[in-house]
Amino acid sequence: MAKKAPIMTHAYRNGLLLLAATVSLAGHISAQEHGAPVQTAPSLAATIAAMPKNLPRAPGPSLDEALAAAQAAQQDCAARHVPVSVLIADNVGAPVVLLSGDGAGVRSQLIARTKARIVARYAMASGEVERQSKSNPQLIAEAAADPEIGVLRGGGFPVSRDGKILAIVAVSGGALSGVQGLDEACAQTAVTRLLRR
Repeated sequence: MAKKAPIMTHAYRNGLLLLAATVSLAGHISAQEHGAPVQTAPSLAATIAAMPKNLPRAPGPSLDEALAAAQAAQQDCAARHVPVSVLIADNVGAPVVLLSGDGAGVRSQLIARTKARIVARYAMASGEVERQSKSNPQLIAEAAADPEIGVLRGGGFPVSRDGKILAIVAVSGGALSGVQGLDEACAQTAVTRLLRR
């Protein structure tokens, strides 16, 4: 994995709200469905205006590493005749590479970003958070109230070494095939690729 200068995660996340701006509508609708308070995310334009012009992204994979991992996951699902979107993010969930396979829906791009946010927030696979929510309704309420999440879904994974998250992988679109766990299977292909470095 490529090393970058350490950046304070809290300060980084306060400055970088691109995910919130992108998925604010999904979070708004989901929060209403679950009866949770609706949080309105700032517009993309407002986020850009408030952001320091030279703010680097958080530590994560290099562009080449992220691209190779995303392609591996996308090709894994394509070999099963399922178009998906694959997101490789830095260690706080901001995108490094987003690939959308031929035939993948635009919605899958946005959902992949929500999965990356789940991993960043809870420091575990998004599917594990979803499973835990079945016995912990508070997790469902938290997701519904978070404009960057909305709904808990599987398919997002941390890429960790020595207890530290190095990157985040999220795959979306496989559920439309009717095959259970396809997002997770293809995401694991990317995780394995990133861990080789």
